[in-house]
Formats: sequence, C-alpha cells, structure tokens
Amino acid sequence: MDISFLLNGERVELRGVSPTRTALDWLREERGLTGTKEGCNEGDCGACTVMVSDARGSRAVNACILFLPQLHGKALRTVEGISGPGGEMHPVQEAMVSHHGSQCGFCTPGFVVSMANAHLRGDTDYDDALSGNLCRCTGYAPIVRAAEAAAEAPVPGWMDEGALPEVAGTVSSRDMTAHVPDSADELAELAARHPNATLVAGATDVGLWVTKQLRDLPEVIFLNRCRDLQEIEVTDEAIRIGAGVTMDRVLDLMRVHFPSYAEMLRRYGSGQVRAAATIGGNIANGSPIGDNPPVLIALGARLHLRYRDTRREMAMEHFFLDYGKQDRYPGEFVETIEIPRQPDRLRVYKLSKRFDQDISAVCGAFNIQVEDGTVTGARIAFGGMAGIPKRAEAVEAALVGKPWNDEAVVAAWDGWEADFQPMSDMRASSEYRLLAARNMLTRYLLEDLGAATNVREVRP
Repeated sequence: MDISFLLNGERVELRGVSPTRTALDWLREERGLTGTKEGCNEGDCGACTVMVSDARGSRAVNACILFLPQLHGKALRTVEGISGPGGEMHPVQEAMVSHHGSQCGFCTPGFVVSMANAHLRGDTDYDDALSGNLCRCTGYAPIVRAAEAAAEAPVPGWMDEGALPEVAGTVSSRDMTAHVPDSADELAELAARHPNATLVAGATDVGLWVTKQLRDLPEVIFLNRCRDLQEIEVTDEAIRIGAGVTMDRVLDLMRVHFPSYAEMLRRYGSGQVRAAATIGGNIANGSPIGDNPPVLIALGARLHLRYRDTRREMAMEHFFLDYGKQDRYPGEFVETIEIPRQPDRLRVYKLSKRFDQDISAVCGAFNIQVEDGTVTGARIAFGGMAGIPKRAEAVEAALVGKPWNDEAVVAAWDGWEADFQPMSDMRASSEYRLLAARNMLTRYLLEDLGAATNVREVRP
C-alpha cells in the first residue's frame, strides 16, 4: 500500500520507499525542499522542524527522526508551505524580518515553523514553544520579540489543511517491511506473528538508531495509528494512560493531578520531542536514565502488557530486571499505564547540566505520606543511580514510623549506600550522585515545611 499524506496542502503518494527513510532526507533529496535544514540529526537543535497535523491538531516535530510511514494519513507542512501560494508571507515571517530575527538563516526556517505552529495553536509561552530551536548567532531576544509581535495577527487561510487522506493498512518495500496497524488488536496479532520486529511509537529514540548508529531495521511496526493506545481515562480509582499517549498530552494531564511531575516534563526534551515521544515508548526502552519510570514507580503505577489476547500486569518497578533487560516477552507490548488516585504528595527533582532538553545526572521522585507528624508511608525512586530505574527501599524503611523532621532525614543517611552504588561518568561522579540524592530528600522535607527552595524563582 502507498504511503499517503498531504505535503504543503497537496496530496503525495509514495511507493517502494524505505520505511526507515527520514522525512528530512526525503524532503531535501527527493522534493528539493531544502529550507528544512540538517543540523544535529538527532532531534536536539530544531533546524529540521516541520509541522504535522492530524485529528489531534498541529504540532512541531523534528523531521530528522521522523520516518515516512509516521506521516501516513497526516498533513506535513515545511517552511516553504508556511508562506502563501503567491509568496505572501506568514505573519511570523514578516515579524522575523521587521524585528531582525534572522542572521545566518540556517536556524531560521526551524524557528519560523515552530513560531507558526505556536501561532496556529494560540500558544504564547515562547520559552517552551521555542526551547527546541537553537539559535547559533542572532540571539533569542529578537526572535521572541518577533513571535510576540505576530501573536495577534489572524491565522492565514492557507494554513488550513482541509480533509486528510483516508488511509489504513500495511506499508511494504523490497528489502524491509513496515506494518502500520490501526488498532491495538491489529498490533497484538502483528507483534505475535513478527516477534522480532522493532516497535516504533514516536521514534525519538529509535530514530537515532538509524541516523547515528546506521542500523538496519529489517522489520518495523509503527504504533502511531493505534488510536486505542492513545486514550486517557480518569476515574475515582485510577488514571489510565494508553502507551501511545504522547508526552505533551501527559504534561497537560499531570498539570492537573501532579504539578511537580508536570514541571519535570516541561524539561523533558523539547516541544518537538514531547509531541512525538510516547509514555509507553519511554518505559519500554528501559533506559536507566529515563525520567518517567522513577516518577511512575514513586506513584505506585502498574504496567499492563499484552500478547495477543493475553494480558498481564505488574508493578512498574518489577518491569526493569537489569541494564537493558525488561520483563517483556517477544511479541508482547506495553498497552496501558495505570496510576492509582491519591493525594498529591509527589515531588520530582531533575538534576542536569543544562536546564532544558538534557539527560539527567540524577532524577529523584519522592512520594512520602505523613500523618500527625509521623511518616506513614514512603515510595522513593531514582533514575541515573543504578543500571535500572530503582526504588530506594532501605531509605523508605528508615523513614517509615519516624517523626517527619531533620532527624528522620539523618537517620536514613546510611540507607542511600545500601540502596545505590552509582557509577561515575561524564554527567556526574558516584559521590556527587549520592550526595545529590540525599540532598533531594532534604529539599523535599524543607518544601513540605514551607521553605522556599526554587533556585530559579526570582525574588526581590
């Protein structure tokens, strides 16, 4: 079956392309749309930013780690399509000119696309909207001024994508096969028949296997059209999140239920990455420095896995067995994440060298229950402290039953070394990681007692 999508308002049908060919390479090499630039080729710099639209609306994503089958049934708009059919400039383009927002021009197309996407969505938080676009020479101030100047202008009519292509089915090529199921039921059957296939959700990790490691993926199953994996259900008992829910939607959800989790997610990649990455993909890849698993472990989340019609569930912390090894059988996939409803006692602390879009040296999640001044329960989990996301069980045991004060934090001191023997690497030494983890518990206590601990907050 053809890959079918809209490109700058015109329908495109592709046949015989490699399923792991990136949108960036195809746009530049086959269509001559060279406004979309190749910078880092790993989803960090934003020079390749394009707009993708579907039933969910529009979002800015990185074309360098976007595979062509992920566009099936969607609309793609490049910087060339931000301008009108007769060359009429979009309001953000006019503002970039009048506010001197462009210098060398290499990064400018990506900025323009991100700005046009924010303009279409009515998003005026430019610190977040532009955090995934790196400026190499002009400086951000004139770019932000341009975005602000264009904010009140009406959205041009040519930005309306109209009807999207009606598509479904499997995409194949001579040397690879890519499957694009429309439902979790189809996915379950395909995954069972092809247990060695690579499952691709947002490709924010798998994309680098291709662009940086130059790996061949003989068989791929794309999950992005499985609508039933993209559902969120909130009941009195639990918050159930489909594995295909993207991290931008998880961020919006957690702003309501667990604001500290949401604040961490604001630093989780860029807007472009959050619009593509999924919560299930982040869990299933088993990274020891993934930021989601420690939080979900601290919240007591349970993981639901599926093989054909057989389902099983487990506590999140039991999914991670060893470095690079998870409790997932061939042909089995993550279907749902379930978080029990509870009072918000969660605090999440992400420590990284760069505030935005950086890999954590340490990410700590603390969920401590206190009644009448005494610790009655504790769930504490970390990323970056072991070969897997891991609970601090000795620390938890040292806290429970103790008065919630400085003495309790000191009493738990020895528990840290019992729980963790972190490695030293380019991000932090073992000693630094242990000290940081201990200090995070102290910060939790201070915040709980009403102390000001936000070092980024500007105070008179």
